[in-house]
Amino acid sequence: MERSASTAPPSHPRPGTRDFTLLWWANAADAVGTQASGAVLPLLLLGLGHPPQVVGLVAGVSTAIGLLIGPFVAVPVDRGARRRVMLGSATVSALAMGGVSLALTTGHPPLGLVLTAVLAERSATACFEAAARGTVALVCPAPEQPRAIARLAAADQGALIVGPALGGVLYQVARALPFLADALSYLVSALCVRAMRADLAAPAAPASPTAPAPSTAEPTAPAPSTAEPTASAPAAPTPPASRTAPTARAELLVRLREVLREGAAGLRLVRSSAPLRLVLVWSATVNVVVVTLYFGAVFALQRGGHGGAALGAVLAVSGAAGLAGALAAPRVAKRFGASRTVAGTTWLLVPLTAAPAALAPVAGAWAYGVLFGLVCLLMPMASVVLQARALQVTAPALQARTGAVLATATTGGASLAPVLAGVLADRVSPAAPAIACGATLTLLAVHTSRRPLRDGRAAEVAG
Repeated sequence: MERSASTAPPSHPRPGTRDFTLLWWANAADAVGTQASGAVLPLLLLGLGHPPQVVGLVAGVSTAIGLLIGPFVAVPVDRGARRRVMLGSATVSALAMGGVSLALTTGHPPLGLVLTAVLAERSATACFEAAARGTVALVCPAPEQPRAIARLAAADQGALIVGPALGGVLYQVARALPFLADALSYLVSALCVRAMRADLAAPAAPASPTAPAPSTAEPTAPAPSTAEPTASAPAAPTPPASRTAPTARAELLVRLREVLREGAAGLRLVRSSAPLRLVLVWSATVNVVVVTLYFGAVFALQRGGHGGAALGAVLAVSGAAGLAGALAAPRVAKRFGASRTVAGTTWLLVPLTAAPAALAPVAGAWAYGVLFGLVCLLMPMASVVLQARALQVTAPALQARTGAVLATATTGGASLAPVLAGVLADRVSPAAPAIACGATLTLLAVHTSRRPLRDGRAAEVAG
């Protein structure tokens, strides 16, 4: 059942060939443009005279929209609309950011216009990400997927370094340029997706390893049959047409139940699959821990009198380390195996996340840079293996919906981390966030040691 994600290896191009290269460029361009505009958006809003509360509201609403839209758009994506969704999303995003750029060149745009464009872009980006999640499984055979994921993760890490720097430089030249660059990046993504030759439509639902996909089609079967009794048994007395034909309200309820049931197919698969449950628990927990540590470091550096330059240095070191970790992940996983890589990485993260508890009174920027660099170096070594495992145990017809469940859990948990870090630092002690993170990761390390990845295919990281 779990091998349906790689049913036809000969038809898939290897990473580095045309289709995967186009996918890589589409994601890389999207990531760089988003980071460039996102880094300067708070500066733009503040420069236009809006208070910090508005900046925080825009960020919060954008995150919420991404969480809400992803699971819903995953249903048509898995039904075969992946290419159309990616093309349409990239086009809408390009128009939205182009509109912001144009408005900024003409003067002082109203908040409503900027907010509408930003929310449209974030909504379209969430749709693009939902559609892109299962694309690797359609253009790469299973043994090549870990290496492909590592390259995509490296591009994301590189975007974290290049994007904000590019956005800052362009903003100094003209405040409209970062948003123009973002618009152009979406056009590049759209052209790359359009140029891909692979069939991006997932196989039919019967190829799914779970029962929910076929069952979702069953409720639609009785609909045609309701009209058959009038033709097959005309002699029998029939009630009025209003009783034999479903009303518009009933049809709407049936369709709504179908959508909800199909949308929940990814959740059902995650609940029934031990590897996917491990991916969800590990990714959500580690993301919460890292974001909590980051904001704990921000608070500590601020108390120590360090400015934005110190924080920028910490972020730069972390981004570079994450890039190196993503590139090294395939070799590490091949050498030590999937289970050892995940469990060992988690145990190594425990002392690194607890160390800031001792650094809180000192608040040395260089020490935080080293620690965050080591954390970001280790994280991709496990996350690449886990993401590849998630692809291999999920049929193509469920890739988008399963990915939406994992992404929602991960992003939703991370969105609460800043509040958690602030409460612990203010109400308990400056060292409390690090202590809590160390204890949480200890429990996660025990869990990963007791729930290893048993399928050796996840360790096949080189072809």
